[in-house]
Amino acid sequence: MSMPGRERLVVIGGDAAGMSAASQARRLKGPEDLEIVAFERGHFTSYSACGIPYWVGGDVTDRDDLIARTPEEHRARGIDLRLRTEVTQIDMAGRRVRARDVGSGTGSAYWTSYDKLVIATGARPVRPDLPGMDAPGVHGVQTLDDGQALLDTLERARGKRAVVVGAGYIGVEMAEALINRGYEVTVVNRGSEPMSTLDPDMGRLVHRAMEGLGITMVDDAEVTELPTGEDGRVRAVVTKDGEHPADVVVLGIGVRPETTLAAAAGLPLGAHGGLLTDLAMRVRGHTDIWAGGDCVEVLDLVSGQERHIALGTHANKHGQVIGTNVGGGHATFPGVVGTAVSKVCDLEIARTGLREKDARRAGLQYETVTIESTSRAGYYPGASPMTVKMLAERRTGRLLGVQIVGREGAAKRVDIAAVALTAGMTVEQMTALDLGYAPPFSPVWDPVLVAARKAATKVRNS
Repeated sequence: MSMPGRERLVVIGGDAAGMSAASQARRLKGPEDLEIVAFERGHFTSYSACGIPYWVGGDVTDRDDLIARTPEEHRARGIDLRLRTEVTQIDMAGRRVRARDVGSGTGSAYWTSYDKLVIATGARPVRPDLPGMDAPGVHGVQTLDDGQALLDTLERARGKRAVVVGAGYIGVEMAEALINRGYEVTVVNRGSEPMSTLDPDMGRLVHRAMEGLGITMVDDAEVTELPTGEDGRVRAVVTKDGEHPADVVVLGIGVRPETTLAAAAGLPLGAHGGLLTDLAMRVRGHTDIWAGGDCVEVLDLVSGQERHIALGTHANKHGQVIGTNVGGGHATFPGVVGTAVSKVCDLEIARTGLREKDARRAGLQYETVTIESTSRAGYYPGASPMTVKMLAERRTGRLLGVQIVGREGAAKRVDIAAVALTAGMTVEQMTALDLGYAPPFSPVWDPVLVAARKAATKVRNS
């Protein structure tokens, strides 16, 4: 165990949640009171995985610009950070973890005891077990190491044909990155429309815009094989309906919570495979074990159900809450409303709250409205169109969700709806919101409020 009178915090995972927790705990307790040991199996810590597509696409020129705090900076703050070290076992009875050196090639392993434990193991990309899925030239983009490997492939590739498998956030953003690098891009999507986090009618707008950018969209397509050439490298993506030549393949199929370690230790998992925690981010039923980031499930404040949402915004908040509680303070994470924004070239995509199928799954009766508006006063130069879809609960008028697709100035408007959802506002109440107005920024009625007015009318008449 640690020195007499001093506790030891062990952190598994060195990115957003893990190192935010370690750093916040260190702010509240000095090395004389709290020893902190953090394990990270990769080469980097505290980096923006969300920025990887923009680094690959050239918008961010230097990989190190994505790193918020280096290993050396963490160590200077009194955190014993051990890179290229993978935790392989949690022994809760013995209050210790077993770690293995994956960097030196020796594979040496050892036990480290803990008084308090933070699990921040993140998420792993979905990688179907198909022929050729592990061939050279096939890339996921979950970590900085992944991004570097993809860039290396792009620099060596003989041709300029790229296939992106999946059309969620990562798939759409990587399609843009590859277009920016001069590639001919095909997106193979299992769903009927891209961006399954939107309703299909809003996803259709994204589909049309992506095709307008020169991206070939292949929807309702099930990948069956990734054939390779004589050199062993991937050469195509095959679906049941055809073959799409590829010099590089990028996987954007989604992620799952990385909870293999936690499950083996017998810790509680939810329906989506993520760790279950209380409001203080303690793992349920375990006083001295916390978890945060992409490996946990969180409460959806709109539906009241648990969800798995892999976003850096949540992970950093989880880490702050955990670090505060480990350091002797008190903090809670109440839940989320599911806000996310993305873009493909100049098309902006935003959503918050529930989709129609989410509302049905939660047993809610609802009304929907869709409106067309502009980002600025229609007469002001640069005004661009946007579409806003809003869901409201029937009879009560409670806001349930908003989706926005448009050009410059569209996406961040979703924050209005995110605040309204968090506050439990009705669409009628939203119509009175005192939002900023001037012709360069908005029509006199902001598009979100236009949708709220229309929704309020529909609820009154329902």
